[in-house]
Amino acid sequence: MGNAATGFFVTFALIAGVVGAASAISGINHIRSWTADSLPSAAAAATVAWTLTLLAMGFACKEIELRIRNARLRTLEAFLIILSATQLLYIAAIHSAASRR
Repeated sequence: MGNAATGFFVTFALIAGVVGAASAISGINHIRSWTADSLPSAAAAATVAWTLTLLAMGFACKEIELRIRNARLRTLEAFLIILSATQLLYIAAIHSAASRR
């Protein structure tokens, strides 16, 4: 199925996905209320989700380097690398909206 990094990669990818979903819920709540009180929780949840995604991306890069993986793992690695860039844009959008006030 994979190599030594596969178990850690899949575990952290699942944790990052769950925390990312919680971050999205917090972001939707912030957009709905749009107050200064909801901004810190949305920004903190997004930062924690991005950090976990970067950790999982590190394991993905290690798996790419070791070259022992199947097509499903390659697909998950590609999605995770794209997701880490997308979450960085999400954090930048949250902080830019806060600085425009």
